[in-house]
Amino acid sequence: MIEYRKMKPDDIGAGLKLCREAKWNQLEKNWKLFLQLSPNGCCVAVNEGKIAGTVTTVCYQHSFSWIGMVLVDAAFQRRGIGMQLLREALQILREEKTVKIDATPAGREVYLKLDFVDEYQLSRMSTIVTADKLNVSTARFVPKNDLPALIEFDHKIFGANRQLLLEWMWEEAPQYAFLVKEQNEIEGYCLGRPGHLFIHLGPVVAQNINIAKNFVFAALLSCIGCPVILDALHFDPEWLAWLAAIGFTGHRPFVRMYRGSNSFPGMPEKQFAIMGPEFG
Repeated sequence: MIEYRKMKPDDIGAGLKLCREAKWNQLEKNWKLFLQLSPNGCCVAVNEGKIAGTVTTVCYQHSFSWIGMVLVDAAFQRRGIGMQLLREALQILREEKTVKIDATPAGREVYLKLDFVDEYQLSRMSTIVTADKLNVSTARFVPKNDLPALIEFDHKIFGANRQLLLEWMWEEAPQYAFLVKEQNEIEGYCLGRPGHLFIHLGPVVAQNINIAKNFVFAALLSCIGCPVILDALHFDPEWLAWLAAIGFTGHRPFVRMYRGSNSFPGMPEKQFAIMGPEFG
């Protein structure tokens, strides 16, 4: 019998073990963040005391909510545990008008059965950073006193306030945090975070593609010799072509999906890279 219950801090080690088995990039501090953001919104599947699967949820106030970290131990796969974890997450989020998820092609077929629909496409792209393909950047590091304006700028484009997440990322990895201001107005920013396998760049949010390029150059100059991933949106073919030209290659595709009204879509054409499929 599989028991489904709330995830607790003592379960983080098991969640991290599932990440390593699946070759996912998350660290222990990412699991702690999920429980900080949603202490009653993360769930585990348990079989005879062993964690067999996980799912996390995050609510972005009342704009929309997010499902992530759907992981099932290989020894327990093909038993319907993943589907039930999703149903548990949807039950947790039953009062939310919109639920979103970033799906792999295989996952998409499951989510369609749960009334999710496609919103837009993304590609995870990766590179080993070499200095020869990088230009000097004019973006500057994000000072703490600019965080409130950055959060307000992000709210309009992301479609929801994610203050706690943005502050956490800035505190954890200020070396990847850059912004551009014109006439004292923020024109864009980028953040990044370390991971088990890769440095993950994103979000990259900008008023235009040239500003977005500026951010990527700035962040990559801090990553020479390191493996880097970036989850790029498909709105601008020039953006994908440029990433390929500086050494990024396709790693895997995603589809952003939603269930419900999607009343707060934001401005995805100004989101050049997302924070990650576990956060949106």
